Amino acid sequence: PPHLPPLIFLYLLFIYILLNAAPLKSQAYFNKTAYLPCPFANPQNISRSELVIFWQDQEKLVLYELYLGKEKLDSVDAKYLHRTSFDEENSALQLDNVQIKDQGSYDCFIQRKTPRGLVLLHKIDSELLVLANFSEPEILQVSNSTGNSGINLTCSSTQGYPKPMKMYFWLKTQNSTTEYDSVMQISQDNVTELYTVSISLSLPFLDGVNNATIFCVLKTQPMKILIFSQPLPIGKAASQGDLFRFMLTICKRKKKKPGLSYEGDE
Repeated sequence: PPHLPPLIFLYLLFIYILLNAAPLKSQAYFNKTAYLPCPFANPQNISRSELVIFWQDQEKLVLYELYLGKEKLDSVDAKYLHRTSFDEENSALQLDNVQIKDQGSYDCFIQRKTPRGLVLLHKIDSELLVLANFSEPEILQVSNSTGNSGINLTCSSTQGYPKPMKMYFWLKTQNSTTEYDSVMQISQDNVTELYTVSISLSLPFLDGVNNATIFCVLKTQPMKILIFSQPLPIGKAASQGDLFRFMLTICKRKKKKPGLSYEGDE
C-alpha cells in the first residue's frame, strides 16, 4: 500500500494518542465541588472567540458548553443546569453539589471553528471519584437477653462512601491489646447512596483486669484511614461513675464529630 503523507500520518498519530491517553484522576466530597480538568497549552494562542469547549459525561450528556466565548445553556442537560461553570484560570469545569451518582468518567473537547467546520484540537478523559466522610463510630452497650455473663456491644457509623474496608473492636489493657473482628452489617440509602455500617460483640466480663478500655475502629477506603470511637471503660476499673461519664460524653457529642484518625500501614 502507498505510504501516507507525513502530515496525515502525524494527524492520525495525534488522534490515536488522544484517544488512548490515560484518564486524569480527580476526587470530590459529597455535596461539595468537583473540578474536571481540561489542560490545553494553546501554542497558537487561539482566541476563545474561535473555540468550542464542552464536557460530556459517560452517557454523552453535556455538562457545560462555551461556544465561541459565550456560555451555551441550551446544550446543557437538565441534571447539570446551574451546577456547572468554567474555571478559566485553571482550565477546568466546576461541578457544584456533587452527588454519589456523579461518580464516573467525563470527556472534555476543545474544537476550533473554521470555514470548513469544527476541527478537534484537544480531548481529555477524566475519572471522578466521590467520597463522603463516615461519622465517628459510636459504641452502645445493649441489654443482655441471653443470660450469659458479660457485656453486649454494638458499634455503628453513618453517611459514608465508598464502603469501608473493615470495622472491628479494639480492647486495650495495661499489658496487651486485642482485636475482635466482626462481620459488618451494611445498608445503603436509596436516595443519597451513602452507607451505614455496624458490628456487634459479646464480651465476657474481664475478671481481675484493671484499666481496660475498648474502642470501635473503622478502616475506610481508598486512603486506609482509621477512625476511632470514644473509649468505653470496662473491667474492674470501670465503675458505674466511669460508665455514666462515658454515656454523658456520648450524649453531648455533636453529630459527625471527627474521631481520632491516622493512616494505616497496610
